[in-house]
Amino acid sequence: MTTHLLGIRHHGPGSARAVAARLAELEPDVVLIEGPPEADQLVDLAADDDMRPPVALLAYASDDVSRAAFWPFAVFSPEWQALRYAAAAGVPVKFCDLPAAHQFALGEERTAPRTDPLAELAAAGGYDDPERWWDDFVESRRGEESPFEVIADAMTALREGDRPDDPHERRREAYMRNVLRKTRKEGYERIAVVCGAWHVPALADPLPPAAKDQAVLKGLPKRKVVCTWVPWTHGRLASVTGYGAGVRSPGWYHHLFSTADDVTTRWLTAVAGVLREEDLPVSTAHVIEAVRLADTLAALRGRSSAGLAEVDAATRAVLCGGDDVQADLVTRRLVVGELLGEVPETVPQAPLAADLIATARRLRLKREPQARELDLDLRTPGGLDRSRLLHRLQILGIPWGEPELSSVRNKGTFRETWTLCWEPGFEVDLVAAAVHGTTVPAAATAVVRETVAESPPLADITAAVERCLLADLGDALPETLAALDTRAAADADVAHLMTALPPLARATRYGDVRGTDTARLREVADRILTRVCAGLPPAVHGIDEEAAAQFCELVDDVHEATDLLGDASRDRWFAALAKLSARDSLPPLLAGRVVRLLHDADLLDGAEVELRLGRMLTPGIAPTDGAAYVEGFFSGGALLLVHDERMLRVVDTWLTSIPPEVFTEILPLLRRTFGAFAGPEKRAIGERAATLSGTRRVESTVAEDLDEIRAAAALPVFATLLGAAP
Repeated sequence: MTTHLLGIRHHGPGSARAVAARLAELEPDVVLIEGPPEADQLVDLAADDDMRPPVALLAYASDDVSRAAFWPFAVFSPEWQALRYAAAAGVPVKFCDLPAAHQFALGEERTAPRTDPLAELAAAGGYDDPERWWDDFVESRRGEESPFEVIADAMTALREGDRPDDPHERRREAYMRNVLRKTRKEGYERIAVVCGAWHVPALADPLPPAAKDQAVLKGLPKRKVVCTWVPWTHGRLASVTGYGAGVRSPGWYHHLFSTADDVTTRWLTAVAGVLREEDLPVSTAHVIEAVRLADTLAALRGRSSAGLAEVDAATRAVLCGGDDVQADLVTRRLVVGELLGEVPETVPQAPLAADLIATARRLRLKREPQARELDLDLRTPGGLDRSRLLHRLQILGIPWGEPELSSVRNKGTFRETWTLCWEPGFEVDLVAAAVHGTTVPAAATAVVRETVAESPPLADITAAVERCLLADLGDALPETLAALDTRAAADADVAHLMTALPPLARATRYGDVRGTDTARLREVADRILTRVCAGLPPAVHGIDEEAAAQFCELVDDVHEATDLLGDASRDRWFAALAKLSARDSLPPLLAGRVVRLLHDADLLDGAEVELRLGRMLTPGIAPTDGAAYVEGFFSGGALLLVHDERMLRVVDTWLTSIPPEVFTEILPLLRRTFGAFAGPEKRAIGERAATLSGTRRVESTVAEDLDEIRAAAALPVFATLLGAAP
């Protein structure tokens, strides 16, 4: 009976190649792989032709989905190659790591810091980068001696030193040894163990007494665990995502494993393809020179072939011309990459996940790891159904699609633009959302019902109403509207009512394109608007500057909302604004904003606005109040100052009359107002203001400083220049 310990680095193409070759040579009777034993029943699925890595084993506690973990596999992962070998050879496979049932029940109990054995080996070899050391000595060596014996000796030497005790690692290795003992008792003659290189010395013969390991594992708590396969991505294998066993360059490692010859040439050709897709000038000559540079650097550094450091240097210097932005593009697209794996339909899934997959397939929505824009026309059945699905997933907390401003200009409400990007972590979110229902519509409906049943703030209920209409959740709409009506009637806070109104107004639009009956929704919105109009004047009486700024935003939002509710609502709102503008106790900032809205609606003529503006910009009013009024009035845009000379003159006169010591005090307020104007507007105002200043200066000169005798002496000269009689 012989046991062969194959110490590997997770996600290393050199290790994967060596494991595949050694297993073919050993022809073991059974293969033990570091991983959760709960997945033993899933190993046969690795042989399915529809299983395309990168994929991951997902394990989660059945009573708490937040307790979940992934075990990822790429095609260049040694564990995956061991699975594929065993499936092809008909050899049984067992996972031998500490069960997830214990790990989830124990939680994180690490008392010792994680150590990186590769970092220590790299430092001993004179390297400051562990990944570069591993790349030099393992990944880039092809067709050379097996690394397993050397790695085992190195790890044994590292473990001989004094190290802090780690109970978690102690339990893991005790369980691995128990699985190895059990496998030996089952009569297997040739046993191959594929595990992290660090664990090899702990599994080497002679094993410690079984009773000692049993004592370590005695009394461990357990939780019920569910396990399945899910798609994964190269990006989530990268160490920058925080994945503890991640690598810096999964795309490069995939290329190393899958390319038999001309590794450097094929890689740099792919780099050129990425740059050409961005319309960057890269020729065949560039690729040839880049290959020469990479090979030359490898020879100078004593390497058998160019590694990632060499091809990166060649890429940056030759293909990217030293441009960091282009080099970063290559890193994202190729060095890391975003390949998304696939799992077969036979993989056990939660009903909700299966419903989403079937719906996405019917709607031709492909799950992709790269962000892409999706423009939907809601007038078409396909566009409307896709929109509903994405909105339902938003309710479930699965942001596969993020709504964006449409890049297509239009005046209707029939277009939506989304950015789609599938994250493997959504698989856990789907499991968590499955407690609400077995289909996406049912689960989203249940979430909305639960939201309004908890008596949330009024704004949250109105947002839920809007989501109901966007997601076409007709079963939840009656309860949501009833909760909205009840809460709105009981809420006396005008600010809450004003915050709730805009989502309702937006929701009333959906009856046109989405075929939703919004009659009751309009009734609720009208009642809220009536209460806003009645309660706004007392609500803004005597408020401070901060509250005035908040109400300015709310007034703007309600003003836009009334445009969506129809003429009757708009007239009622303007009547309320007119009464509000007549109050002397209105804060200057809010007063200026209300007057501007009334002027834009042609309810206050230019003369009246000039009069009101002039009153606030007189010496009897504090300059800070005048500045606040100007900010409120002109926050809607600068065109009024460009086209109405009377208002420009009023502001200009006020500015020139402010004492210097006061001007410094109000300058930040003025800068906040005028700094928000567009560049062309600022230039136009400056030109008009210069004209006003020039006119005033000429009038002043004529009235006060004109020297008629000196002027008469100059007239003959001007007459000669102009060719006119003196």
